[in-house]
Amino acid sequence: MDEIENLLTESMRIFNGKFDFILHSIGMSPNVRKDIPYENTSYENMLKTFDISALSFHRVLQTAYRLDSIREWGSVVALSYVAAQRTLSGYNDMGDAKALLESIARSFGYIYGRDRKVRVNTVSQSPTATTAGSGIHGFESLIDFSERMSPLGNATAEECADYCVTLFSDLTRKVTMQNLFHDGGFSNMGMSLRAIEQYQKSFEDCNDK
Repeated sequence: MDEIENLLTESMRIFNGKFDFILHSIGMSPNVRKDIPYENTSYENMLKTFDISALSFHRVLQTAYRLDSIREWGSVVALSYVAAQRTLSGYNDMGDAKALLESIARSFGYIYGRDRKVRVNTVSQSPTATTAGSGIHGFESLIDFSERMSPLGNATAEECADYCVTLFSDLTRKVTMQNLFHDGGFSNMGMSLRAIEQYQKSFEDCNDK
């Protein structure tokens, strides 16, 4: 907490004012890194996952709120993933962490909006190649599956940045406490034609149909 407080305080001093927006974009699971399956999870690792990937968001919000470091009608955004609502093999305890992250955004979003007119939202992004994401077993297949399922295809990191800019802007002043899907339509799909065609190919050399 001291480090976060120092970061916010010094930033306000250097830039001579409050923040217009804050982006939370950090996540990591020791269980994923060490390839420990969910059913055999290390609870010590799981607590670290929650601490890094979700509770850090609460710490930032709590410190910013206490220091009153965000301007009125400012915006806070945290990056999430659809595994907060749906089970994806290999995503492990990161799914639990993202669910907690989204809950924190709603809970603190109410308080921050009521008291300071500050918006708090999460963006549920397409699977994106990151250091943390690359440690998930089968991640490349997950990206391919999502690409085939999404009518618009996966959203890139650059497109996600553009979307976050809209949430930082005055154009979304009344948007808060939301989990906003930025995933090319993946979150509302059941099965796409492209996914069906790929799935059928897997049976071509299979005797048991």
